[in-house]
Amino acid sequence: MATENEAVKKPRAPRKKAGATAEVQRLRIKVRAYEHKVLDASVKQIIETALRYDAKIAGPIPLPTEIKKYTVNRSTFVYKDAREQFEMRVHKRIIDILDPSAKVIEALTNLSLPSGVTIDVKMA
Repeated sequence: MATENEAVKKPRAPRKKAGATAEVQRLRIKVRAYEHKVLDASVKQIIETALRYDAKIAGPIPLPTEIKKYTVNRSTFVYKDAREQFEMRVHKRIIDILDPSAKVIEALTNLSLPSGVTIDVKMA
């Protein structure tokens, strides 16, 4: 039991901050490719499609290039000092589409992009 000095705590609704606004839905598109020219052309095509339907866009934001290096002996068994080095570079970009409409999503799903370009789409 609560005495006179102790206040009885009631659950409260969480307070909203002064500048808080409603959560904005966004479509996050992550584009990856081995060749940067093909990647930039694909990103340009995605942006033009989204702008055609009056969507708000943030990006393209370039992400760090992922570099995978491989070292291989040139010959078998002997001449260990003779080696070749190869590398694969994966270029990445992020595009955010704010408050996407159904028309924008449909247009992006029907988009045909060149081979070698990988796309990951997430709703956040």
